[in-house]
Amino acid sequence: MEKDLGKIKKNETTDIVVRIDDFGGRRGLTIREFVSSERYTGFTKAGVRIPASEFPIFKRMVDSISEKEMAEAVKQESSQESGEDESLL
Repeated sequence: MEKDLGKIKKNETTDIVVRIDDFGGRRGLTIREFVSSERYTGFTKAGVRIPASEFPIFKRMVDSISEKEMAEAVKQESSQESGEDESLL
């Protein structure tokens, strides 16, 4: 069984795909890069697989992240990329 849950565009040729699958007869959550280019189209080795037995732990970790924390991280990344001095923010 394979069920794609969604994808996030990483760049022009690469998406991050989140899916539930059975690999080696064991169910789990897979988060991997999928490339579409002239040279290669398909999943890369880059990614992670969470076994179904460990999924509750992974879910608690993700659920513990607040949207406010993520917004602050994005703001910091943006200011660093633009060369702003963080001490002034």
